[in-house]
Amino acid sequence: MKILFIGDIVGNSGREAFSKFVPVMKATGEVDLVVANAENAAGGSGITERVAEDLFAAGCDVITLGDHVWDKKDTVPYLVKEPRILRPANFPAEAPGHGSCIVVGPGGVNVGVITLMGRTFMKLLTNCPFRALEVELAAMSGKAAIVLVDMHAEATSEKVAMGWFSDGKVSAVCGTHTHIQTADEKVLPNGTAY
Repeated sequence: MKILFIGDIVGNSGREAFSKFVPVMKATGEVDLVVANAENAAGGSGITERVAEDLFAAGCDVITLGDHVWDKKDTVPYLVKEPRILRPANFPAEAPGHGSCIVVGPGGVNVGVITLMGRTFMKLLTNCPFRALEVELAAMSGKAAIVLVDMHAEATSEKVAMGWFSDGKVSAVCGTHTHIQTADEKVLPNGTAY
């Protein structure tokens, strides 16, 4: 399965690029499944229901969010009703929305997606992302053949720590938030892509 993970879609230009390239990539079989962090897709800060629906219509399968999840207050009801748009799983349990989901990929393969937010240099207070991952993985146990983690964090060290913590437990850990490529991709010893 070819999975495209995009982090982060920012503003109108990011949405235009997504809408131009992703439908073609899916139609030609270049990618089978698309996960995108789109927390800055609406005017460069936050997301709206209309923007999310446009991204889903253009081929996005799962949308992840991070620290800008609450920037557009009218988005809260949408987060509750749409299970494919994810706020960080390590938010308090009372927070509206979902921290993970399972979507069906090609050939009926279940793909789990979990989004977590780091705590180092981040403004929002969150629960421990490592403990939250363990809870989400326990809930997905036996239900998803592939599990992707979006680690939305400022500190590269926290993303690296999540990679090592997750090695052998998930299929891939992808980092979002900083809007710059770190170019430290690798496959960890127990098979997790980082």
